[in-house]
Amino acid sequence: MHIPSLIEKKRDGGDLTDAEIKALIDGFTTGEVPDYQMSAMAMAIYFNGMSGNETTSLTRAMLESGEALSHPAKGTRRVVDKHSTGGIGDKVSLVLAPLLACDPELIIPMISGRGLGITGGTLDKLESIPGFNVNLSQERALAQLNAIGVVMMGQTSDIAPADKKLYALRDVTATVPSQSLIVASIMSKKLAEALDCLVLDVKFGSGAFMKNKDDARSLGESMQAVGEMMGVKTQVAYNPMDEPLGHAVGNALEVSEAIATLKGEGPDDLVNITLDLASQLSNQDRQQLSAWLTGGDAYDKLLEIVEHQGGSANDIGRFSTLHQAKVKKDMQSHASGQLLSIDAEKVGRVSLNLGAGRHRAEDGIDFSVGLSNIRKTGERINTGETLLTVHAKDNDSADAACEKLNSAIRIE
Repeated sequence: MHIPSLIEKKRDGGDLTDAEIKALIDGFTTGEVPDYQMSAMAMAIYFNGMSGNETTSLTRAMLESGEALSHPAKGTRRVVDKHSTGGIGDKVSLVLAPLLACDPELIIPMISGRGLGITGGTLDKLESIPGFNVNLSQERALAQLNAIGVVMMGQTSDIAPADKKLYALRDVTATVPSQSLIVASIMSKKLAEALDCLVLDVKFGSGAFMKNKDDARSLGESMQAVGEMMGVKTQVAYNPMDEPLGHAVGNALEVSEAIATLKGEGPDDLVNITLDLASQLSNQDRQQLSAWLTGGDAYDKLLEIVEHQGGSANDIGRFSTLHQAKVKKDMQSHASGQLLSIDAEKVGRVSLNLGAGRHRAEDGIDFSVGLSNIRKTGERINTGETLLTVHAKDNDSADAACEKLNSAIRIE
């Protein structure tokens, strides 16, 4: 295939054939198609979209660029997982995976990604746990699933390698919000897990890639169609993302909040969405799931996951002390009234600029920075009260964050 011709075809609004898409993805996977050409194609897709057939072909090609997991226990236990389309402060996976693992009927092979744009990534959050290894071989992952029923990991070189390469390019080429690329990325990874059931947590609002519910529904229905076509029971939940989820944004800060939630001390919005998603994947009733979450069973499962993947349970017990930002600054309210809104997108951009995310694929991440103690909409605020706490590497960064956040918060 002449790749510039394919780019030109998509640039001009044409539909790529199944053979053209497969050739493109095969070439990208082997390195014959360089990053700059794939970046150009991603931008052409961003502007012109893909048809349902193109999206399915792209998903299949990315899935077939690698191998699927093979579960020895499949058939005796249901293999399930969840995926979120991304949000600000969305640490649901850190709570949901150990909670689901309390159900002896389930296997949870949770393959996650890194941060994209202003949204944090589960792998980056997990790596704030000292020693935690997300880079497991398929053999080791299957052994862990057999032992404790759950694994939280990144893509191996065998699992949708085309997606792994494209995922990194999307983050640094401003093509993250493309619906077709989102569908293919999510579904190629998830279908490689050889699932029986998948629930998709599709976010909409200022802090999500889909800004309104209609766009979110279009994305959810597209992913559901691909999943069902591939033989996986696929359910969709639609959740707003106009304010941060929970009270914390930033890698270690979100892990701390997830740990608190697994100890029965989590914020209501995080607890509710976790139980909602768990109820769609488990045959256990909500009362039992809630009991596992508040009674310590799910927390114990987290400790098992950490120990199996190179971390220490002792570090989880003292996690809030492990990553301390050099500067902590309380942002105080200049007015009294009801907190009407906190713009999740602006909060995400502030966290990114503090160092909690990446501007370039090779950038490192500062686990300690971000925001905590974020107040929730609907609360009554008095002048001088703390609206949130900024965790920063220096005073200048903290001051800049507070200045930008002023326009993100509305009190009347």
